[in-house]
Amino acid sequence: MTNDKLTRTTRTTARRTGRAITVGAGVAGALLLWVVNDPWAGADLTVGQGDAVQHIGPDAVVVAALIAGVAAWVLLALLERTVSHPARTFRIIASTVLLLSLAGPLASGVDTGSRLALLGMHVTVGAALILGLPGRRDCR
Repeated sequence: MTNDKLTRTTRTTARRTGRAITVGAGVAGALLLWVVNDPWAGADLTVGQGDAVQHIGPDAVVVAALIAGVAAWVLLALLERTVSHPARTFRIIASTVLLLSLAGPLASGVDTGSRLALLGMHVTVGAALILGLPGRRDCR
């Protein structure tokens, strides 16, 4: 293997590892907020779905954050292949999606505590992905 190919492979592996850590950090941040609010503080995080009220458990938090993280990663990978400034384009799209996603907790949270905790989880995951996925090298 030539030195140039080895450097490129190492850089690609480091980028993937960093992005996986970023997605994991978003998941961990959202789960930490859930733990602080639901079991420790005793706030029952609930959302209304029609006439039914559903409790938000740790599994729902992890799955939602993972789906958001993988979707953001796929979007960034696609943008890196198709546009000239992928990090900037990614941040614009991801910020718009984050702002739109805030309507969910505002509309479906049963009480103020649930709304605030769910908003915090959305912002935590969104900030981790928007700031972390493109990486330092691509911040142009």
